[in-house]
Amino acid sequence: MLILSRKTNQKIFIGDSIELTIIEIRGDQVKVGVEAPRSVKIFRQEVYEEIQRENRAASDSPWSPNSLPQLPV
Repeated sequence: MLILSRKTNQKIFIGDSIELTIIEIRGDQVKVGVEAPRSVKIFRQEVYEEIQRENRAASDSPWSPNSLPQLPV
């Protein structure tokens, strides 16, 4: 893991298209601004972990297309 120290308004660049800016430091909380292409998915850790849990639960459920009601044609 690369560890970097930054002050307010300083930036970190990741590749050519991602820019992190330290917006504010207050106590033990840091506000970070992220500029990245829309195609780059950015999640907070707790949100990402919840998405992973939901995906695992959905893939483990015993669902089949046959459980859907038949629609008249």
